[in-house]
Amino acid sequence: MASGSGLIGARPAAWRFRALVTRVRRTTDIVRESLRNPTTFAGGLIVLVLVLMALFAPVIIEGNSPNAYQMPRDFAAIDAPPGTEGHLLGTTPTGGDVLYGVVWGARNSLRLSLIVVSITVAIGVAVGSLAGFLGGRWDSLLMRVVDVFLSIPELIFALAIAATLGPAFGNIILALAVVFWVKYARIVRGQIIHVKQNDYVDAARVIGDSRWRIYLKDVLPNSITPVMVQATLDMGHVVLIGATLSFIGLAEAGLAEWGNLVSEGQSGIVAGRWWVATFAGAMVFLWALAFNLLGDGLRDVLDPRTEGR
Repeated sequence: MASGSGLIGARPAAWRFRALVTRVRRTTDIVRESLRNPTTFAGGLIVLVLVLMALFAPVIIEGNSPNAYQMPRDFAAIDAPPGTEGHLLGTTPTGGDVLYGVVWGARNSLRLSLIVVSITVAIGVAVGSLAGFLGGRWDSLLMRVVDVFLSIPELIFALAIAATLGPAFGNIILALAVVFWVKYARIVRGQIIHVKQNDYVDAARVIGDSRWRIYLKDVLPNSITPVMVQATLDMGHVVLIGATLSFIGLAEAGLAEWGNLVSEGQSGIVAGRWWVATFAGAMVFLWALAFNLLGDGLRDVLDPRTEGR
């Protein structure tokens, strides 16, 4: 009897070990397929360069401002073109160093996207999970709230919130977090409703697993892949919307942020002072492009219906 109990007790350990090995193999396959996918590889390479720029901003360029995120001003070199001594990418109409704004703008963009995406994924997964797994009244109530949020265009909603709170980078983060969580709630809800119909969920229920154990062990882990893809895409989308809000004056004046730089440099484009808006706008474009390429590539790799997977 004792040996039989020991054998039964050993089975869960063996199953957990097999599950761990399967996850490791799956992760290895995803990394290998990602490196082989040209879209994922190109997007990942650009993202790596931009993230390294953000992380090593203090090493790449230093400023004389007490606040590292504020562009230092050189009033003796206003509207200086690229190549001017001490200003590799030129200066703004107020004497701000464009290179400083571009490099430290990468750090602000990374900060913005990581905070907003982390908050929205957490809220969206929680709300979508409750709606999809509990069903019934909870599903109806939570999805009606989601529908209300989805009925308002993202940019208009974020603009209204940020304008109400006042011009500050933190308020832009809050506004985008309020706007972006709903898409994750809808994605997770749909995935959970689909996963709940699988046979392994019924099997877990038959052997006596509790409702929440089934959710945490079987349902949620198998519903998270589309969230990963959407989060990667939103890392670019958030920065694009954030730069738009900064461009219209909803961030602090002088903040080293790409939208602020484009706003400062727009008046000089007609007069031939193209460098401020061009360099900053190119960084916004490159950031959004990189994460869109990476997200599209991950979707191809993680989609089980993709040929060869």
